[in-house]
Amino acid sequence: MKSRSSTLPRPRDSVFSGGLDFRNDANAVCPPNVRECVSAMEDCCEEAYEAQQLLRNGTFDLPRMNKVLESQRVFLLIDEATVKRYRSDLADEVEPQVNELIDRAEQGLKLLRRKEGLVHSKVETAKVVQSRAATAPTANKREERRAQLLSKQRRRLEEEVRLLESEIMALQKKSSQA
Repeated sequence: MKSRSSTLPRPRDSVFSGGLDFRNDANAVCPPNVRECVSAMEDCCEEAYEAQQLLRNGTFDLPRMNKVLESQRVFLLIDEATVKRYRSDLADEVEPQVNELIDRAEQGLKLLRRKEGLVHSKVETAKVVQSRAATAPTANKREERRAQLLSKQRRRLEEEVRLLESEIMALQKKSSQA
């Protein structure tokens, strides 16, 4: 058994206030069984106090420990054959959708190429009209205004051509990556 340390409070000597203290009184007559009983009771009180302190020290961090123990990760190990089977099942499921998307992208690319051709022809027509307008003397203000509008239209169409070409390049990159 452990002896009392200086950090532990000393248990009460008597439950009665002003009671007799038989331990310090050499003349007191007390049966040996009572002394042993009192000594055993004091030891039990000390052990109970130490157990209480130990329990308190062990459980003061319980809320934090509960939070730590709540977050668990479970890992499941499977064999390579199962992984291959799931991979092939996934490929079988996804492949038709990917093929459909590729077909749709190719159709969109064809449509954009047709639009590009139309825009190029409009640009060429606008250039021809502009060159005619620049070489021929303008008869009146209406002709000058028409020439300005056509040059604006030409610039706008050239910008459309650039945008369409960038879209075509992006689609070609996507289709080559897929």
